[in-house]
Order: sequence, then C-alpha cells, then structure tokens
Amino acid sequence: MNAKNFIKECEVKLKDKFEYVDDVAYYNQVKVLQAFEENKVALRHFNGSTGYGYDDEGRDTLGKLYAKSFGAEAGIASPHLLSGTHSLTVALFGLLRPGDTLLCVSGMPYDTIRGVIFGENNGSLKDFGVKFEYCELKNDKIDFDSVKSKLNNNVKVVYIQRSRGYELRDAFSCEEISEICKFVRSLDFEGCIFVDNCYGEFVEKQEPTEVGADIIVGSLIKNAGGGLAPTGGYICGKQKYIDLIGKRLTAPSIGLEVGSYAGGYQYFYQGLFMAPHTVAQALKCSLLIGMAMGELGYINYPAIDKIPYDITRAIEFDSAEKMVNFIREVQYASPVDSFVTCEPWDMPGYDDKIIMAAGTFVAGASIELSADGPVKPPYIAYFQGGLTYEHGKYALERILNKIAK
Repeated sequence: MNAKNFIKECEVKLKDKFEYVDDVAYYNQVKVLQAFEENKVALRHFNGSTGYGYDDEGRDTLGKLYAKSFGAEAGIASPHLLSGTHSLTVALFGLLRPGDTLLCVSGMPYDTIRGVIFGENNGSLKDFGVKFEYCELKNDKIDFDSVKSKLNNNVKVVYIQRSRGYELRDAFSCEEISEICKFVRSLDFEGCIFVDNCYGEFVEKQEPTEVGADIIVGSLIKNAGGGLAPTGGYICGKQKYIDLIGKRLTAPSIGLEVGSYAGGYQYFYQGLFMAPHTVAQALKCSLLIGMAMGELGYINYPAIDKIPYDITRAIEFDSAEKMVNFIREVQYASPVDSFVTCEPWDMPGYDDKIIMAAGTFVAGASIELSADGPVKPPYIAYFQGGLTYEHGKYALERILNKIAK
C-alpha cells in the first residue's frame, strides 16, 4: 500500500464533511469571541492571586466567559477542578442530598464515575445515602419507556452522558439531548437535568445548556481548554445550581467568594479562545482515521457516513495484538515521549487493564492526539484529539505502514 496516496483518496471523499466541520468551527469561534467582548476581557484578567483570592477578577470573569460561551446563566472554570471525573463529582455532591435518587438515562456511566456514585465505603454518593438508578439503552438510544417507569418523586438529578465512554455507541447529539430534556419535563420533573459534556464541546453549534439541560460539566484538558489549559474543569448552568455546587467546591459558608490561583489564567482564557479551531482539527483527524480504517474493513464508530457528535472514535480489532499495535503507533507518532512503548496497566478507577497512548504536552490531555482502551474482548481502541490535522495525518500514515506489514 502507498499510504500517502491512500490518505489523499480519503481526503477527497471527506471534502464535504471537512467543510461542515469548518462551518461549525467558525460559528463557535464567533460565539466565543462575542463572549470575550461582552465580558470586556483585559490583560489584568490573566493575573493570578494568592491567599483567599477575594475579588479575583480573573477567576470570576473566566467562569462568566465559559457560561456565556455555553449559553448558560453562570459558570465555574477552575484549576481546582482536577479532571472531568472530579468536576462531575463536585457537581453531583453539590446537588444531591441523602435520600435523593440519581437517575442515569444513558446507560451505565463511564468507569471512573461509577466509584463516585455507588462505591462501597470510599466516600461515594451511596455512602452518603444517595440512591442510583439507570436505564439501559435500547438499540444504543434512550429508552423513553424505561425513563418514564423509573422517574419518580425521589429523583432529583437526571444524568446524561453525552460521549460513549468505553461503550460501542455513537455520542448523543444536542438534538437527542433536547428530546430527552423535553420528555423528562413533560413528566413533571422539576429537578436538575445534568449532562456529562466531556468530548462534546464545540462539536456542534449548540451546547446542551442551550437545548434544555440545567448543568453541563467537562474537563479543560479536553475540548474546552483548546489544548492550552494546563489543568482544570468547568461546570456551567443555571445560577441556583452553580451556587449550590460552589458551596461544595469550597465550603458551605463561603461558596464562590474565594479561591486563589497564583499561576495566573492566561492559558485558560487563551485555551477557550482556541477551542473551536482545535476541536475542528480533532474532528478532522477523527474523520480521516475513520475513513481510512473503514476502507480497510475495520468497524468503527461513528460510521463514516455520519457526522460525529464528539471527538472520540472507537475502532474494533479482532485481537489484542492489533489493538495494542494501533495504540502504540499513536504514541510513536507523538511529539512527547515518542520513544516510549505503551503497555497495559492497572489504571486507577478502571476494572480492566488499560493501555493508553498520550505523548502530550499537557499530561494525559485527550484533546491532543491520543488513544486508549481496556484490553479485553471486543478489542476496541478509542482514538481522540489532535491539536493539528497534520499531526493526525502523520500518525495515520505510520499506522497504515504498520498494518500493511
């Protein structure tokens, strides 16, 4: 196989989809720029603070900026949110009380959040008397009959996971999220509709908070940080819920009045500015990989005739060896630690051994070109990210040369 020629053929076939991605990126770039303008972002907002962080303009304006960009009333964007899982944890503990029920309508949630919800004697929601129910998906879609049967007066939070996690399904679109929000409200639900928005930010022209969700949560080392944020997470939504969550982030008597960060906020602001473009680069990488692997007979999700609703792509292999080799080639094509050979290991928060390629500038950042997956049947590599389309293209060329041997 001539990998370069094969890739060029794939690019020709993807012309219309690439144009669609560029159109979405421009729309979202304008939306973010208008948020910067409205909030009068200035150089002073990049300065850090120390101690209690009273009157930290950079912190407060950053939260407003994310909220405006996501069509929400209020927001928290903070380096004190350590990851997507931590951000979800803070938000859920802020919203739920003993005796409440959390209902996940998108199937069983992602591995690392399961211990948060129903872990035993580890400080989980279950340990604090919060009950958990979930609805199995029906043909990889929301089962509305199941939702109706399980939605009762004890349910205080309806939880939707937008991305697939380590499941073989497509991510949910904002249109589908809108549909479930309307359905839940039609059943007289007055609680909080909560969306794990990881990997989905800026993939579409709307965010879940613009179509009926009350709270969205994500990581700043995924889409929303644009590849520049060095750490952190965000929580955006209705003011009344952000106020409750803020009291969990700090202390019930203090809320969002405090919280210093001496390192400064430039990369958090600049990352959000870059995010629509960076997400477009990642989507193009995903589409190119999907087209190439599909042409070679590999089943992958989403199908190449569909528009992706997040930046992740699941590629199925018929052996652990092929899956591991694919992930290793992503590592070998990385700008950082390209000399490292990935090995499966017992990663915290997961039930199975995980192999992960992440030769990234920000450690573990999945908006950067990366791949991972549990080493178990079916052997699925989950590919995501790419700060530049050219990087993804080069990685694909290496992968194709490895497959052709």
